[in-house]
Amino acid sequence: MTKKIFLLLVPFLLVLSGCSSSGDYDEFAQCLTENNIKMYGTEWCSHCQNQKAEFGDSFQYVDYVDCDQSQDQCLSAGIEGYPTWVISGEKYPGEQSLSYLSSLSGCEI
Repeated sequence: MTKKIFLLLVPFLLVLSGCSSSGDYDEFAQCLTENNIKMYGTEWCSHCQNQKAEFGDSFQYVDYVDCDQSQDQCLSAGIEGYPTWVISGEKYPGEQSLSYLSSLSGCEI
């Protein structure tokens, strides 16, 4: 009985580990930050949550400004919607694919 449970559990755990996004984009996210690229957003914004999810655990390395907590910073940057990426002084509103962010920034995925 224990062997059957083990045989059923192993494929399930393999699938779960394949779905993990722990640190897959660490270097990419760090490169964005090193190049002074910022993402402006809020915690309640579903598009911001989608954008964060694309990075997985690597989002911790993205220079992120929460506009609910830093309203003055967002106002002075001219942020009008969420999320907004600022790259080389240009604003890119909305969710951006990682490949597009890569092409804009020169950071490799």
